[in-house]
Amino acid sequence: MGLSVSDESGAFQMGFDADGKYSGRAMIQTDSPTYRVVTYGCQMNVHDSERIAGLLESAGYVPDPRTGSLDPADVVVFNTCAVRENADNRLYGTLGQMASVKAAHPGMQLAVGGCMAQKDKQVVVDRAPWVDVVFGTHNLGSLPTLLERSRSLQEAQVEIKEALQTFPSNLPTHRESAYSAWVSISVGCNNTCTFCIVPQLRGKETDRRPGDILAEIRALVDEGVQEITLLGQNVNSYGVQFGDRAAFAKLLRACGEIDGLERVRFTSPHPAAFTDDVIEAMAETSNVMPSLHMPLQSGSDRVLREMRRSYRSHKFLGILDRVRDAIPDAAITTDIIVGFPGETDEDFEETMRVVERARFSAAFTFQYSIRPGTPAGEMTNQVPKAVVQERYERLLALVDDIAWQENRRLEGSTAEVMFSAGEGRKDEETHRITGRSRDNRLVHVRLSPDDQRPRPGDIATVRIGRAAPHHLIADAGLLELRRTRGGDAWQARNEAPDPATVVGVPLGMPTIGAPVH
Repeated sequence: MGLSVSDESGAFQMGFDADGKYSGRAMIQTDSPTYRVVTYGCQMNVHDSERIAGLLESAGYVPDPRTGSLDPADVVVFNTCAVRENADNRLYGTLGQMASVKAAHPGMQLAVGGCMAQKDKQVVVDRAPWVDVVFGTHNLGSLPTLLERSRSLQEAQVEIKEALQTFPSNLPTHRESAYSAWVSISVGCNNTCTFCIVPQLRGKETDRRPGDILAEIRALVDEGVQEITLLGQNVNSYGVQFGDRAAFAKLLRACGEIDGLERVRFTSPHPAAFTDDVIEAMAETSNVMPSLHMPLQSGSDRVLREMRRSYRSHKFLGILDRVRDAIPDAAITTDIIVGFPGETDEDFEETMRVVERARFSAAFTFQYSIRPGTPAGEMTNQVPKAVVQERYERLLALVDDIAWQENRRLEGSTAEVMFSAGEGRKDEETHRITGRSRDNRLVHVRLSPDDQRPRPGDIATVRIGRAAPHHLIADAGLLELRRTRGGDAWQARNEAPDPATVVGVPLGMPTIGAPVH
């Protein structure tokens, strides 16, 4: 496929034998040059990769139909992440493996973009001189020109801009879903969290004008999209650049006026900027989904101060209480870092207390790792690895137990599920199909013999029969099925003559834990 999505533990060995040597697969022969974009990191990176793909297609490239990130294509672009300590080693290890792939295929080009490229700049080609192009987070639109320049001059091109050149959403796009889409409303961040390198790589917050955002959403809906996710590093601080603190709530309400737009989500808000007008807009706008991802990071007020997170646990829990008062069926997820420098046993117990009180439906838990260039990375009171591991395992057990309890409460209830492509990795062997409920929970559904098979994008009502910590199971068939414009769009794309255009990428938060067996 043209766009391959992976996390940091992605399948980097694809295309190599047991000794780590390239297996020698031939490139697909087409009349046009082929490309593949391999993506690591957050939803913003996935959104950027869709723009990169759109730029390459506008320049005459076609998606390579294979899925292996290390299979050869005429151009392979690595869109990188720099959030975790070991991201550097993983990238350079992968680039090292790509050297033999490129050597076996003269004319092949490698490009490295994203946050790691923005951070390392010339270091990328110093360590991997077979890379042809290095571009940053602020100049995605330069990629086709840089590739052409590298071909003409026969030397690497490195172009890193320190300020945003063109808002990514103004670039061409190759969307990976016919029925769901990301919509970026801002890029960059004005906060100074001591563990985070994102502000250095994405810059200060830059906001799009509301009219441009709404025009993009309406255009997407006209194409068959029925679910959008609003993206921003701190999505709820939207409007700070043009001085309107109520801009995000207004934007949510405006989304509610768009005919054909069935589901609206957003990620990720910051607790310090989360205001009651946003809660009211969520509760009063019918197509804004009852799900909220609210990063906690730590339940210890002392650690939050060291992190420069400008809220405390009391405020965080108060937000959750007000959300649940206004939206009783809301599912709330979070991010938590374990083992931040100087974290004591007492600090960790405070995190456990807040997690117990918050009743998250899921939590993305991380062991703190040093990010060079951040204030926390220079702190001398790093927590021993064994201590971090023990705390992490205790937290994970608590999170899973609470999530399972919360999911069990839904057994016997009905759920509206929008089916998706690619989220149920074991659907074929379990004879189920998978989608997301309104509150963003993953639901695995088994059809009854009389059920019409839903298409990705179609929406059905099901009864939840069984709960697991990370998903729900509905094995009694469909209570009701609605064939949607999004399903029509998916079907039209799949009936297109070029199979390389048929790619499924799930929308929503990453799944946690193993799929259902």
